[in-house]
Amino acid sequence: MSISYSDIYYHNNKNEHRFCFRSGEMVYEEVFADGALISCGYNASGYPLNVLKNCPAYINRKRYAEPFPFKLELDGQSVNFGLEFVDFKTDKADESVTSVLTLKSTIKPVIIRLFTLLDGTQMFSRWIEIENLTKEPLKINKLSVISGALESMDYSDCNTNKGIDEFYSTGYFCDDRWGNEGLFKWNTLYPGTASIDGRFTRNRFRHPLLFIRNNLLGKMWFAQLGWSGGYSFKVDYNAKKHESDTHLSFEAEITGHNPIYIIGAKESFVSPAVYMGLVHGNLDDAVNEMHAHIRKSVLNLPEADGSQALINCGMGAEHDMSVEESKAFIDQFARMGGEIFTIDAGWECPPDEQMEWPRYNGRNIPDPERYPNGIKELCDYAHSKGLKFGLWVDIESVGEKCKIHDEHPEWRPLNIFGERNQKFLDMSNPEVSKWAENELARIIEEYELDLLRVDHNVDFTEYFCMRDTGYGMPECVCVKHNQAVYGMYENLKKRFPDVIFENCAGGGGRTDLGMMKSFNHTWVSDWQKMPRSAMITNGMTIALPPERVDRLFAGMGCHTLGSFDAHLRNTMLGHISLNVISPADAHINKKQMAFVRHCTDIYKSFIRPFLAKSKVFHHTPDLTDTDYSVLETASPDKAKGAITVITLSSSNEKTVTVKPKGVDVSKNYKVTLDNDGESFIASGKELKHNGIVVEIEASLSSELVLYEEV
Repeated sequence: MSISYSDIYYHNNKNEHRFCFRSGEMVYEEVFADGALISCGYNASGYPLNVLKNCPAYINRKRYAEPFPFKLELDGQSVNFGLEFVDFKTDKADESVTSVLTLKSTIKPVIIRLFTLLDGTQMFSRWIEIENLTKEPLKINKLSVISGALESMDYSDCNTNKGIDEFYSTGYFCDDRWGNEGLFKWNTLYPGTASIDGRFTRNRFRHPLLFIRNNLLGKMWFAQLGWSGGYSFKVDYNAKKHESDTHLSFEAEITGHNPIYIIGAKESFVSPAVYMGLVHGNLDDAVNEMHAHIRKSVLNLPEADGSQALINCGMGAEHDMSVEESKAFIDQFARMGGEIFTIDAGWECPPDEQMEWPRYNGRNIPDPERYPNGIKELCDYAHSKGLKFGLWVDIESVGEKCKIHDEHPEWRPLNIFGERNQKFLDMSNPEVSKWAENELARIIEEYELDLLRVDHNVDFTEYFCMRDTGYGMPECVCVKHNQAVYGMYENLKKRFPDVIFENCAGGGGRTDLGMMKSFNHTWVSDWQKMPRSAMITNGMTIALPPERVDRLFAGMGCHTLGSFDAHLRNTMLGHISLNVISPADAHINKKQMAFVRHCTDIYKSFIRPFLAKSKVFHHTPDLTDTDYSVLETASPDKAKGAITVITLSSSNEKTVTVKPKGVDVSKNYKVTLDNDGESFIASGKELKHNGIVVEIEASLSSELVLYEEV
């Protein structure tokens, strides 16, 4: 029986204020004393740290140079200490509770409010508001939204012969480059400070996600930062040989050129949110708690529900994109089981110039020579075939063929060397953000869109331009740019609740939870070739619930490597997107078409009904260390589930034994091996303990296993 529990216990004892945050079996505690807020530690088994009142298990703050649960510098001065307690309030709503701790600085004239949201999952949300009390601007030079001690451990209690290099591991996406999104890997945490960065000092294709595993005690912390700009996760591991105690701390910092933000006179700044959790268990225990929190409390805008997960089909500049070819492909997609037809980049370009689409970006009108009757002709044709209609837009960039490029050069900011950006529009400029929002609203209404696909093709360095935003001093535009982007899409989603919003950023360059709040789902990579495509699916379903993760079958080069079945099955446990399997003027291979329709039917009737509430199990999370990928998704009631097995390019395996994790040992199941269509009945106990033997004869091939309670 699942019981949701969340509570915030507040205790005021003389000059000490203690805060105990409990959600599920996760406990996190802080104390305000001596002018500072201190992180006191975590418990993974539900025990408050002072469960033994006279022998509390609080972390000794003196063992940490900066034991503060946030780090903030204003005008170059630290305001982590010298604070006064003002107020602490809680607000309960259904299964959730939100608290606001209000502190006042004696060093700088600001009020600091820390917000914490618990919802019964073993993950909480934390964000900060900073209010400027003066008539002068204040510069934010450093901001870590969450920081401080994770734990101190006396490993002499653990009866271990392991060395200090074996106590902890960190898990994150090991590559930040385009086409390598979601390549998950466990890494040894060595004594010292480890830094995992994105978008500022590294490229933008690393989703801001981190796991920290205590290999001795079975605990695992996990964190995501809901932020599309520069960030850094830092883990400080203080341990020495021949000493029995270790000290572990963590921080999630917003990064960029200083100042990263200027708070105007009498104004307030609200930080991005950090999502922090803890389980006593394995990676999938952490992932499913994280997904539960994301679904319940983060990506919970009713208008952006990802549960519909309609099969999207599209064509872009890799095709001719003529009206005749587009109609032929609509016919093909309808036969394949598609539900939405989307025109990708190239619709603004004249015929034969679609591959030059970056130069035409920003026109935002269908080329009249390409579409002599307007683009509504294709919209109406798609609807006549039972498909919805979608269109691609990159509203934050302009090409030199767009009149705005020359009419408003000031909309493109200067970099730190004084060079004008060639295409990046600075949304921190209110004139730009107003134009962009109005233009997107016009596109949705004028072209009668059922789906809006949003792209963002920039170099990661373009986020970090500097300009005077009205304070007589330069400011990094990154924070205000992204805040404006978030606000724009939230406004548009509320204005057009029935339009599906699909996110993309040169592939997976902006999949974070901050961006995703107003989007139904997201393109997680442009890379579709096996075997890396399977690795991307594996990793990005760690970061995001699977119904939010778009994966493409056919197109974008995936046909050059791997088997037809592996390409398609790689999409089936996420959100399926389809490209064409035959040129418009060629006969379609009936066997291929039958297999695609077979798979889309399974997706619609068997997998999709439980996908938005599913649990996901990564049998092979680190694919750098195995010859095959095994991914499973199962209904929360353990009534049914699906497993994909994909052999990688180094595979010599002919048989793989898969032990389903989403079954109930007290139930019986019908198990179907899709390659041959063969089925058998087995108990959940047999499946869980003995497994299913899957035979795959070649590399880059696959099997789909379905199980359902009987």
